[in-house]
Amino acid sequence: MTGEATQKTPRKSKTENVEERYQLRLYVAGQTPKSITAFENLKRLCEEHLEGKYSIEVVDLLVNPQLARGDQILAIPTLVRKLPTPIKKIIGDLSNTERVLVGLDIKPLG
Repeated sequence: MTGEATQKTPRKSKTENVEERYQLRLYVAGQTPKSITAFENLKRLCEEHLEGKYSIEVVDLLVNPQLARGDQILAIPTLVRKLPTPIKKIIGDLSNTERVLVGLDIKPLG
C-alpha cells in the first residue's frame, strides 16, 4: 500500500509544472452576425486571458451538422471547453466577458 503512495507523488509533481491548455470549440451556423460576434468575442477573450495557452476550433453546423450530436449542441452559437476537463458549455454570442470567464473557469466567481 505504501508503494502506491510513493508512485503517485512524482506523477503529481510533474503535472503541477505543466500549464493548462484550453481546447475550445465554437459551434456556429454560417456567417450570421451572432456567429461572427461570438468568434470575435472569443478570440479577444483568449488573447487577453489565455495568451499562448489555447486553441479554437470553429465548427459550422451548416457544413457538418452531424458534429452537433457529439457535444449535444441544442442552440447556436455554443462554446464548448473540451480541455481542461470537465467539459463546459456556454451558449450565446459571448459578449458578457465576466460570465464567459467564470463559465470557463478562467476567473473565479466574485
